[in-house]
Amino acid sequence: MRLVFFSHSLLSDWCHRSAHFLRGVVSELVERGHRVSVCEPADAWSVQNLVHEHGEEALALTTEHFPALQSRRYDRATLDLDEVLDGADAVIVHEWSSHDLVRRIGAHRKRSRSRYALLFHDTHHRAVTAPAEMEGYDLSGFDGVLAFCGAVKEAHDRMGWGPRAWVWREAADVRIFKPSPLALTEFEPGSEPDSKRVAARRDVVWIGNWSDESRANDLRECFLDPVRELRLSAKVFGVRYPDAARADLAARGVAYGGWLPNFHVPRAFAAFKMTVHVPRRSEAKALADPAIRVFEALACGVPLVSCHWHDSEGLFRAGTDYLIADDGASMQQHMRTLLSDPDARRELADRGRESILGRHTCAHRVDELLAILESFAGERSPGSRPNVSLGVFL
Repeated sequence: MRLVFFSHSLLSDWCHRSAHFLRGVVSELVERGHRVSVCEPADAWSVQNLVHEHGEEALALTTEHFPALQSRRYDRATLDLDEVLDGADAVIVHEWSSHDLVRRIGAHRKRSRSRYALLFHDTHHRAVTAPAEMEGYDLSGFDGVLAFCGAVKEAHDRMGWGPRAWVWREAADVRIFKPSPLALTEFEPGSEPDSKRVAARRDVVWIGNWSDESRANDLRECFLDPVRELRLSAKVFGVRYPDAARADLAARGVAYGGWLPNFHVPRAFAAFKMTVHVPRRSEAKALADPAIRVFEALACGVPLVSCHWHDSEGLFRAGTDYLIADDGASMQQHMRTLLSDPDARRELADRGRESILGRHTCAHRVDELLAILESFAGERSPGSRPNVSLGVFL
């Protein structure tokens, strides 16, 4: 099968978590013998920010760690869809794609009488939390929607997709995300990682991006304040931390590591006794599914404590795969328990990884995707699609 993905970026994971899942899915498809093309805009903001901060050598790291993956960087003005989509069996367009590109691909699908299945991949919460931002996406030429969680699928159901919307959750690429015998405490593109055999671990690490002030209070309550009260050795990796946020980290004795490529995350987890999941409270309330970093942390075998998020869809075994903290006080208690009990850490880590391997790997998601595509056999005529444009339902 030949599949074409239109993504914001395969090359860069700078503030771009969708690259993690895309790399894992494409790696799995290629390993199974499928022909896969990934197209991304030449001016992708994630790539631009990464190169601005770390230089072109940072992009080269992706090629070094994923030699089987290729990305075609296109100019929007000269993109030839006839050429790119020639011979495609399935085309998957990510929601970060421009309105114009989505419209053009949909029009191509209707005009060309091609047999490829065309799916819109929605991995953002805005369909639930800020639906007006989705106005302008013309999906009338699409066969269906892949939604990253149940709440987003329900939003698309209300837009008229019904049985043509599927939950296609993110998952861990267990080729990359697995327990590591090496620890990484510092990283600088262009130089070898500061890696060492895991011996004396530090206490707690948080890997995540700042983005805006909406996350500040949650981070203070569920990470920074407990770290200060317990006098833990802690570190943060991520981007978009303003000077004030970095100053706040320093004042509390928390080290800041900046951007960390996702393929070095297992080494970072290996250097610490535990990690935390601190979603924005508003997102945790609106969405039942966790961020991809939860899947990745559990896959790496690191004990995880989650704050504010409750797994209402039963993806994991709360209290067995990970611990739940409803506020800063309970987070502090869980941290104290894990720090003092190596057996509890080991049990939590083992059970979490067990759940990932059983249900939540990129191989599982590829199985799901291929089953969805198989359901389109014999149905791929333009007249079989619902006439759906996101904006008309808002």
